[in-house]
Amino acid sequence: MNAMKKMLLIPTSALLLAVAAGNAQADTQPMDRMDDILTSSADYGFTHYEEIKVKSRGRIEVEGWLDDEWYADVEFSLDGGDTLKEERKRLITGAWGMSEEDVRQAINAAQAEGMVEFEEIDIDKSGIIDIEGREQNGRDLELSLRQGSFEVTQIDRD
Repeated sequence: MNAMKKMLLIPTSALLLAVAAGNAQADTQPMDRMDDILTSSADYGFTHYEEIKVKSRGRIEVEGWLDDEWYADVEFSLDGGDTLKEERKRLITGAWGMSEEDVRQAINAAQAEGMVEFEEIDIDKSGIIDIEGREQNGRDLELSLRQGSFEVTQIDRD
C-alpha cells in the first residue's frame, strides 16, 4: 500500500469507528419525561413495573404487570402515546415489581445524585432497583437502590 492510501485509510478508519461508537450509545430521555411515560403506562393498565427502557428518542419499552395474572411488554410512542408493539402473557407468579410511586422515588434519588437523563430503570426479584442514565456533563451514571428505603447501595460513574 502506498503512502497516500495509508494517509487516507487512517482518518477514514477513525471516522468509521467514531460513527459506530455513537450508534452503539443508547438513547436517553430527560428525567422530567418520566411523568409522560408513567401516564402512558398507567393509561395502558400497568400497575407494577419491572423495566422501563428508552428504545430511541421517541420510543419507550415498558415491561411489567397489568394485574395479578397478566404480564405485558409494550412499546409506546412518547410523542403521540400510541402503542407501537405489545405482547401479553398470562403468568401464575403474581404481580411484583415497582409501583408508580417506587419509580418516582427512585428517579428522585437518581436526580439527587446528578442524573439529568435516564436510559433504563429496572428491578430484580430481590428488590434492587438499577437506574442507568447520564449526568449534566454527559458522563454515564448507574445507580443501585433498595426498594422501600431508596438508599443508594452502589454508584458507578463512567
